[in-house]
Amino acid sequence: MATITKYATDAGTRYRVRWYDDERRERQKRGFVRKRDAEEFASRIAVALSDGTYTRPTAGNVTVEALGDAWIARQTHLKASTKRGYVSGWENYVKPRWGSVRASGVRKTAVSAWVAEMSEGRSYTTVTRNLGILRSILADAVDDRIIPNNPAEGIKNLPTRGEGRQTFLTHEQLHALANAAEDRRALILTLGYCGLRWGEATALRVRDVNLVKNRLRIERNAVEVGSRIVEGTPKNHERRSVPFPAFLRPVLAEAMKDKLPDALVFPGPAGDYLRRPKNERSWWVKACEEARSGDDSFPEGLTRHDLRHTAASLAISAGVNIKALQRMLGHSSASLTLDRYGHLFPDDLDSVATGLDAAVRALGLQAG
Repeated sequence: MATITKYATDAGTRYRVRWYDDERRERQKRGFVRKRDAEEFASRIAVALSDGTYTRPTAGNVTVEALGDAWIARQTHLKASTKRGYVSGWENYVKPRWGSVRASGVRKTAVSAWVAEMSEGRSYTTVTRNLGILRSILADAVDDRIIPNNPAEGIKNLPTRGEGRQTFLTHEQLHALANAAEDRRALILTLGYCGLRWGEATALRVRDVNLVKNRLRIERNAVEVGSRIVEGTPKNHERRSVPFPAFLRPVLAEAMKDKLPDALVFPGPAGDYLRRPKNERSWWVKACEEARSGDDSFPEGLTRHDLRHTAASLAISAGVNIKALQRMLGHSSASLTLDRYGHLFPDDLDSVATGLDAAVRALGLQAG
């Protein structure tokens, strides 16, 4: 409980408020001219201590830079590629704007204005990532009673999420691309029919391929972080088993021929991880150009990730159900799979009614 005492100064009577904080340390605030002001302050302190919103008087003086550097250092649980993105966002966007600002000086309106400024010419992903970094830093400050609430919460003027471009190849186009890729043929067909992420495919080892059960065991993901390739677990840390069509068995068998169990199935030229093709002279661009030369409908600007979309599209056309597709792609939930590819599933409402009608008629039952 806070106590109020008065004391004399050359300017007249003043009031002092004393209280014990959440760590049982005695605190005080002096200089109240009116007793009413001291009482109101004491009441606010009592409420804050009671409902858990109390912050120490000088704690908010710490800068966002000090908090942010400490927050980045604690993100040791993240994948290397994810942490690199956070470090980039912190160093290039968050720190330059907020680093010198005291935690207690961050205002919600200023955060909203910053979001609006970033949204000009930058993607939804970039803006939300940077806002998320600031929000997480300030959330820790709230937890540590440095500030009473998080001014980066509830920001409403985020840019609109783009629908995202999805390109799908037909069976014929996929095989044309694979044939044009020559020694990368097995990789293209595996990406296009199994829906692996690039890093999952390039981290696949001989021991992960079961030619008897037609299964790929996905346990690793090779990600480029700067100039290095770092091997970690798949996205969402979800290991999974992915089926492949039987016609791929001899293709994969040839790719693994004479290799030891720990060898990469799709290695780079030196036997190490295959890096992403990045320039106009790459094997990927040449294969796309050759496949397009005989097919005017072959999509321009095809990306490696479009082969993952292709695998989803071809699986749906073959009758896969949503849960099986989720497991195949390694999505965290079926709802995510539906969000991405739900538009490709046929409208089954008529077929449901037709099926029920056929079942009733086969049993000789009549409603009327």
